[in-house]
Amino acid sequence: MSKKRYFAFHIIFSVLFLLSVKLISAQTSKPVANDANKSSSKIELERILKERRMEVSSLLVSLAADARSFRDQTLRVRTLARIADTLWEVDSERGRAIFREAWSSAETADKENKNSENFRNQVFLLASKRDRLLGEEFLEKLKQSQEDTEDVKSSKHDPWQLSKASEQRLQLAKKLLDSGNAERALQFADSVLGDVSISTLDFLTKLREHLPVEADRRYQMMLVNTNNNALADVNTISLLSSYIFTPYTYVVFDEQGNSDSTWMSSPSTLPNINPQLRLAFFQTASRVLLRPQLLEQDPINAGIVSQYMIFRRLLPFFENYAPSAMTEAMRSKFAVLNSMVNEQVRQSKDEWEQKGLRSEKQLANQEESLLEELDHTGPSAERDEIYFKLALLMVNKNDFKARDYVFKIDEGEFRKRAEAWVDWGLAVGAIKKKAVEPALELARKGELTRIQRIWVLTESAKLLAKSESEKAAFLINDATTEARRISKSDSEKPSGLLAIANAQRLIDPASVWEIVLEAINATNSAESFTGEGGEISATINTKSQILKKTVAVPDFDIRGIFSDLTYDDYDRTMQLASGFQRNILRSNVTITIARSVLNDKRVQTRKPQVATK
Repeated sequence: MSKKRYFAFHIIFSVLFLLSVKLISAQTSKPVANDANKSSSKIELERILKERRMEVSSLLVSLAADARSFRDQTLRVRTLARIADTLWEVDSERGRAIFREAWSSAETADKENKNSENFRNQVFLLASKRDRLLGEEFLEKLKQSQEDTEDVKSSKHDPWQLSKASEQRLQLAKKLLDSGNAERALQFADSVLGDVSISTLDFLTKLREHLPVEADRRYQMMLVNTNNNALADVNTISLLSSYIFTPYTYVVFDEQGNSDSTWMSSPSTLPNINPQLRLAFFQTASRVLLRPQLLEQDPINAGIVSQYMIFRRLLPFFENYAPSAMTEAMRSKFAVLNSMVNEQVRQSKDEWEQKGLRSEKQLANQEESLLEELDHTGPSAERDEIYFKLALLMVNKNDFKARDYVFKIDEGEFRKRAEAWVDWGLAVGAIKKKAVEPALELARKGELTRIQRIWVLTESAKLLAKSESEKAAFLINDATTEARRISKSDSEKPSGLLAIANAQRLIDPASVWEIVLEAINATNSAESFTGEGGEISATINTKSQILKKTVAVPDFDIRGIFSDLTYDDYDRTMQLASGFQRNILRSNVTITIARSVLNDKRVQTRKPQVATK
C-alpha cells in the first residue's frame, strides 16, 4: 500500500471513528440530560408544594384566630377542632394547643346551652383519633363533670344501659368505630366491655366486622363473667345469644312476659362463628338457665312468664346447635315452665319472640299472609293499611309491584303520600342496584320531589359516565334545569348544584368550574345551607306507624367537590373559594382545601397546574 493511499485510508478511518464516538456520546448524554430535567422538575414540584403547605397552614392559623370571635358557638368549637385535626400532620404541637382551645370553648358552650356533653364529644372524637392520651385527658374531664351517682349500680339488671360514665365512653368508642378507627375505639371501650348489656353487645357486634378475633375474645370474657354472676338471668342469656345467632337484634321480656326489645339493623349474612365459641355460649347459657333458684321465684311476680318466653325463643338454638345432653335438659326445664303458665300465655304470639329467627321462606310468605288478610277485610281504612304494608314489602324487595298495591289505596290523600314514599324507596333501591333505566323511569313519572329527582338524575349520570357519556350529559342538563327552578333561599338549590358538579366532573371536567361558581352564588342566598351533612329525608305517618327514611348524600357537601378540585387545579380552586361569604362556608372550604394539600398524597405526586384565566 502506498503512503498516499495509507494516509487517505487513515484519514477516512479517523473521521469515521470520531463520528461514531460523537454519536455514542450524544446517545449516552441524552439520558443524563433527561435525568437532569427530571431532577429539576422534581425540585420545582417540591418547592411549589412546600409553598402551598406553608400557605394553607397560614390560612388555618388565621382562620383559628377568626374562629375565636365567632358568635355561633357550634361553629366556633367545630372550626377550632377541625383546624387542630388538619394541622396535626404538619404541626402536632400547634394542633394540640388548638384542640385544648376547642375543648375550652366546648365546655363553655355546653354549660350555656345545657347540652350535656354534645360539643365536647365532637372535640373528643377528633382529638382521640390523633392522640390517645389527649383523648383520655378529655374523657377524664367529661367524667368529672357528670353529676350523678352512676357508679352505684342497681341490684336489678338493666339491659338497656350501663352507668352513665360507661355509656358515655362506649358511645364515643362507637363513633370512633364508625369512622374507621377500630383499634382506637377498642382502646377506649375495653374497660367497660365486661358487662352484658345491649350497648356492649352492639359494640362488639360492630367491632367483629373490623377486628373479629378481638371481638370474640371480649365476648368470651363476657361469658366467663356471666358464669360468675349470681344476678345473671334469662334476659342476660337472651342478650348474649344475639352475638352468636341474631346480630343487632336484642330481645328481653319483662316480668309480665311483654317484650321490651330493639332491632338495630339487619345484617346481610350471619357471622362465621367459631364452633368452640358457640359451645362456650351454650355452656354458659345452660348454667344460668338451669339454675334451680330461677323456678323458685314467686309466681305472683309473674317472673315465670318471662322465663317461659325466653326459653321458647332460645330452645331452637339449642336444638339446632347444642350438644344433645344440654338440649334435653333445656326441653325438660321448658316442660316444667310450660306447666306453670296459663293457656293464654301458651297461645300468645309475640312478634319479637321470633325477631331475627324467621327463615327466608317465612319472609316470602308474608305477602301471601297479607293477601289472605285482605280477603277477610271489607272496604275500610284498615284495608288501605294492608295495601300499604304490601307495598312496603315489595319496596324491600325492589319490586315495582309496590306501585300496583299503592294504587289500590282508596283514601286519596293517603294514596298520594304512599305513592311518594314508595317511589322514593324504589328509586333508592334501583340506584343501589345500578339499575339506571328503572331509576330514570321513576325520575320521569314517579312522585318524587325536585331534590330527589336531581339525585336520581345525577347518580344515573355517574353510572353512565363511561359507557354512555352522551346520555349522561343529557341527564346532567335535565338535573341542572330542575336545580335552577328551586328558590334561591332554599338550601336544596346549592345542594343540587353541587351534586351536578360532582357528576359533571366525570363527564366534562372543563365545564365543572362554571356550575361550581353557580353553586357558590346559591350558597350565599340560602342561609340554612351549611355545606355538610348532605342528606335526603322522607317521612310518612299512617294510622299504625310512622316511617322515616334518610339517605346520606355526600355529593351535596362542599368537602367532596372542593377536595377534588384542589387536586385538579389548586390556584383556580382558591379563587373560587374566595366567593363564599358566610363564616360557616368559608371555614368548611378553607379546611377542605388545607386538608387536601396537607394530607392528600395525590396532590403531592401530581404536577401543579397553572390557573386558567
